[in-house]
Amino acid sequence: MQDIDAIDRNILSILSRQARIPMKALAGRIGLSRSATTERVTRLEKAGVIRGYRADIGQLEESAISAFLLVTLKKTPAIAVLDRLAGLAAVRRVSSVSGHLDLVVEVEVGSINALNELRNEVSGLDNVEDLTTSIVLRRDIERS
Repeated sequence: MQDIDAIDRNILSILSRQARIPMKALAGRIGLSRSATTERVTRLEKAGVIRGYRADIGQLEESAISAFLLVTLKKTPAIAVLDRLAGLAAVRRVSSVSGHLDLVVEVEVGSINALNELRNEVSGLDNVEDLTTSIVLRRDIERS
């Protein structure tokens, strides 16, 4: 989508922080009518700029362990691996990246044993060549 203007960027900024803001409140914040705001949001959705609205759930338990699984694949694309990762409840986010790694998988588990079990499952998938784990010690900066 090429014709994103300052108003669209303002809409995206607000929605990225408050996805459930009522359309009337969004319209008031950007200085347009509700119908004009609705048209802009609909256009952004249809263009694929806004891909969805979701609840971004924070860490529920203080004892939860967050980690990154750094995955190197034997061959890309690996749709079967992505499908399996999507089915694992501990997986929070999967990013395909460039460079030596192929996937960065963010996970959250309840214990080190659960992390080891998850690592074993992921490393055992066909097409996974190598897996390295980095446990998150703390989050110094986090934006929603």
